[in-house]
Amino acid sequence: MKTFGKIFNFCVYVLLYAPLLIMVFFSFNESKSTSVFTGFSLKWYNELFSKSDVMEALRNTIVLAIASSFIATVLGTIAAVGLYKMRNKYLYSTMNTVTNLPMMNPDIVTGVSLMLLFVFAGKLLGLSEYLNFFTLLIAHITFNIPYVILNVLPKLRQTDVHLYEAALDLGCTPIKAFFKVVMPAIMPGVISGALMSFTLSLDDFVISYYTTGADFQTLPLKIFAMTKKTVKPDMYALSTLIFVTILVLLIVINVVQEKSERKIKGGK
Repeated sequence: MKTFGKIFNFCVYVLLYAPLLIMVFFSFNESKSTSVFTGFSLKWYNELFSKSDVMEALRNTIVLAIASSFIATVLGTIAAVGLYKMRNKYLYSTMNTVTNLPMMNPDIVTGVSLMLLFVFAGKLLGLSEYLNFFTLLIAHITFNIPYVILNVLPKLRQTDVHLYEAALDLGCTPIKAFFKVVMPAIMPGVISGALMSFTLSLDDFVISYYTTGADFQTLPLKIFAMTKKTVKPDMYALSTLIFVTILVLLIVINVVQEKSERKIKGGK
């Protein structure tokens, strides 16, 4: 039975990662073929970086990911503290459910609903363009905040409340006590939430597709437009760079969380 389980797991991992490995492999192909490997070359990476439209989409994606993750981290941390401070269990349960809804909701439902909201608000305000960079930024902040709360809230529960009270007794103001005592304790959760927000914003397609304007295009949207034409290895190179970036970020998130858990266990 154990042997069958190992074989099954192996087959699952092959199905999950074989297409990615093939994509990475052919991104270094010397020829234009996407099925026959003729030799190792960085030709398609050079061609990728020489395209101004792709570089502009990459720059837009990075700016959007940094801005949305930063704002979502600040708002999500404040929201997590607010949830932690709630004493009414019914209100806490309701707010916790509302917080989890965006994570459980299908992306297409979130994207369409946000688009309708922005169009409705744009008509009320008499705007000439209903969708632009700011609507896209708001959309990314919206779906990032629950993930920040999900990372910060457990760290707040692990924090010794007596340390905060001791800081108050020693003369600290509530805000100063929070930044001196609570913030260092929950910092691993804040960092994990920020990195997760950055990762989710970096490769989001569905929500971005419905909430962006014609003058702002992210990298996933650019890749989608490229797939409508003949697929060239430069798209493999682009996808490889995105895959490696997200992989590195996920490794960093796991390392931060593991160090935090070891620190907590060591303290105990």
